[in-house]
Amino acid sequence: MWSLAEKSTLDTNSPYKYILMSEYFRDTCVVAKQHNQVVGFITAFISPKKPDTLFIWQVGVDSSQQGKGIATKMLHYLLEQSSLQKIQYVEATITPSNKASQSLFQKLARDYRTDITSGEFFTEDIFPGDGHEEELRFVVGPLHT
Repeated sequence: MWSLAEKSTLDTNSPYKYILMSEYFRDTCVVAKQHNQVVGFITAFISPKKPDTLFIWQVGVDSSQQGKGIATKMLHYLLEQSSLQKIQYVEATITPSNKASQSLFQKLARDYRTDITSGEFFTEDIFPGDGHEEELRFVVGPLHT
């Protein structure tokens, strides 16, 4: 996961973060493989303050596999897991320029025939240094009515 994130436009976390997520949050993370190579991943967790909400931390798909629906398939796979049946909302933060991620969550809302909302969440000024866009909060749900 780390090497895929490193060669993408994602904020790269330490390899330890990806190992930790895979170990302690394995029910809410998924990888997609092709020919034994990781071509996609989602890291996520159930919000401690909102146990009916799955927060998607990162979605990464290898550039050679983009546009093939891998991210959508991984999201659906996660939400179909029996351990996540109480999840009513999917939440993520997305920069304004990341149209692909915005489209992914808009498609998820359409697939579940539910609402999607977005709004300001983390402003540019809270990030160290220059060059990090604001992060908008996107919320899809309720998923099961």
